Amino acid sequence: MVIETNIDDMNPQLLAPVGEALLAAGALDVTVTPLQMKKGRAGVQVSVVARMDDEARLARLLLAETTTLGVRVHAVRRYEAGRAFVEVATPFGPVVVKQKILGGRVVGAMPEFESVRARATETGVPLALVHAAAAAAAGPAGDAPGAADAPGAADPSEDGGSVPDPRVPAVLQRSTGGSPGVGVIRFDDVEIDLERRMVIRAGELVQFSRTEWLLLQYLAANAGKVVPHMELLMEMRGPKHRADLHYLRVWVSHVRRKLGAEPGEQGRIRTFQGIGYLLDVEGRASLEDGASEVGPAEVDGAMASPPA
Repeated sequence: MVIETNIDDMNPQLLAPVGEALLAAGALDVTVTPLQMKKGRAGVQVSVVARMDDEARLARLLLAETTTLGVRVHAVRRYEAGRAFVEVATPFGPVVVKQKILGGRVVGAMPEFESVRARATETGVPLALVHAAAAAAAGPAGDAPGAADAPGAADPSEDGGSVPDPRVPAVLQRSTGGSPGVGVIRFDDVEIDLERRMVIRAGELVQFSRTEWLLLQYLAANAGKVVPHMELLMEMRGPKHRADLHYLRVWVSHVRRKLGAEPGEQGRIRTFQGIGYLLDVEGRASLEDGASEVGPAEVDGAMASPPA
């Protein structure tokens, strides 16, 4: 669905927070287009792409957060290419690149801006040079190894991480941190042996990279608690990487798949919007607890192997 309205009597500085609020509330996309309205007045058209189930709620939010007196709604269809997030090596450090995939082939690639900016800030190199190096390292179009059976895209509800869930204070009370513990955690057909550093699923040993294991180990040691993004990154990669949310989303998606989650589903690692992740070993966490399910628009996405 597309929800849209024309506005000519609102401070433009207030439109950016409106867009952030809409995206945080589940909008798939928000655009603001300049218009010339009646009597020659300058204005804008705010357009919101939303799932059908979110139409009424987002329409009310648009009415509440802007000066408009009404909105228009019409149905549209969305066709999406597959996408994969991969890490490429550059002279300035690793950079995350988003690939566009059609028919099992990579037909385009674009460095992720936040990842480029992080490397530019760390090295003192102009952002444009880091971007160019990452684009060159992404390589030519071609087959997408592993794309056909890769897990779904990372949670879009966390993009930017700048608008937390209104229940943040209550949820964070569950996370008290803690060091990786010792013992065996079991759920479904999965057994996580923290002491022996092994994961068995359906009787078979599951292979994890070092970083994937550090992520799972820390979540398992804090099972039933919401662990903030920054705390996870500090534990896995150290202080220099505490803001690398792009990497974290990639690793979480792959660990979910290795634990048995279907593409586009969260499985036992639940997302808490703008906060962090929880390993739900007892199957009790739900949307009412603050978890945000991956929507259907992400099911078609693909993701290649995460960084080690």
